[in-house]
Amino acid sequence: MSFDIELDTCGLNCPLPILKAKKSLSAMQPGQVLKIMSTDPGALRDFEAFAKQTGNDLMLQETEGDKFSIWLKRR
Repeated sequence: MSFDIELDTCGLNCPLPILKAKKSLSAMQPGQVLKIMSTDPGALRDFEAFAKQTGNDLMLQETEGDKFSIWLKRR
């Protein structure tokens, strides 16, 4: 899946991946896609809740070993 900005939060635990994603999204234009990479075990659950709270579109989540990839579309 294509994206406009990639954010690597591997090695960071909650709430840092969410905070960094929020900062990145605020600098993006509506409709742009942010890909977040994380190793935080709670990332998938956390980003589902984040998307619901902020109105951003959670497009896709993938797990590859101990790494998670999350695609969010800026509202």
